[in-house]
Amino acid sequence: MKEPHELVALANMRMPYGKYAGRYLIHIPEPYLVWYKNKGFPVGKLGRQLELILEIKINGLEDLIYPLMEKKK
Repeated sequence: MKEPHELVALANMRMPYGKYAGRYLIHIPEPYLVWYKNKGFPVGKLGRQLELILEIKINGLEDLIYPLMEKKK
């Protein structure tokens, strides 16, 4: 992550496909992210975001992401 807006984008990114389609990345269960790590994260931005979310979860830093999420109106 190079810019603060990238962290905001990460906080608001939703899984585009699969079992957890539509969920915010931060809400994807850690065991699924570990499975993805072992399988191999997708190439590109989504893969980097999933990898970062896993690191955030492993280190117990989820509370840093929640305030950056867009509020539902």
